[in-house]
Amino acid sequence: MSNTPQRPDDANEGDPDLTYAGPPPYEAYVHASLLNSLQKPLSDAPEEMSFLITTQVMELWFTLTVHEWRAAQVALRADDLPTALDALRRSLHAHRALNDSWRPLAALTPAQFNRFRSVLGTASGFQSAMYRHMEFLLGDKSRSLMQAHRNNPETYAELERSLSEPSLYDDVLAHLRRRGLPVPDHVLQRDVTKPYTATPDVEEAWRQVYAGSQEDALVTLGEVLTDLAESVLRWRTDHLLATRRAMGAKTGSGGSPGVAWLEKRTARPVFPEIWSARSHV
Repeated sequence: MSNTPQRPDDANEGDPDLTYAGPPPYEAYVHASLLNSLQKPLSDAPEEMSFLITTQVMELWFTLTVHEWRAAQVALRADDLPTALDALRRSLHAHRALNDSWRPLAALTPAQFNRFRSVLGTASGFQSAMYRHMEFLLGDKSRSLMQAHRNNPETYAELERSLSEPSLYDDVLAHLRRRGLPVPDHVLQRDVTKPYTATPDVEEAWRQVYAGSQEDALVTLGEVLTDLAESVLRWRTDHLLATRRAMGAKTGSGGSPGVAWLEKRTARPVFPEIWSARSHV
């Protein structure tokens, strides 16, 4: 008799072991049954299920992106740039997958969207709390856009904390200052509850970064942030195009001006001096 320990699949002649005392471990870990029970279409329109699932998937990508950006902030505050870069790269993969989520919705015609649009009521994507956390982390702070959650104390308190804390870009700039770059006090000590605005001093700091050795980790940081900014801008543009295609210039379901409002949001800068500094290198 062999003393070799039997592997779990030996008794099944190479097939996986499918005998469990309770639910499959996959179910216990992923909670797939719970996830697949959350789709509650309110119309008979065949397109609504795609709209609902895509929106829910986007919320999960928002959550992962926020998780990674916050991990990057913790590392930057400890001046652990390699760990911060790892988190930012992971977030870039997540954000690009988020952008790909538009594909099931990007070709909706007005007639298809109208089949279920009325059941949305006043629900709108700008009411997403997790998306608001993302925007706050990008430095696009807005107390007024928190008001959608004023009757949900826990969510509102979490958004208040995000509003009051430095953005991801604020932590990047503080790290640059500690590395000897000329980021001025008035930038580091600004009111972080207000939207970030570009300054010539920060542009000069990034110019010095890019004028230095291309092997410098700070150049790598700038390029990863540039990739993220591009991905965010593509997200906003794809949102605008999908909305314009499905509903034209109609008023948004949440009462916003719809496409006109999205056009203004799309034009908002992301990490602005990383872009403008390139003109001076």
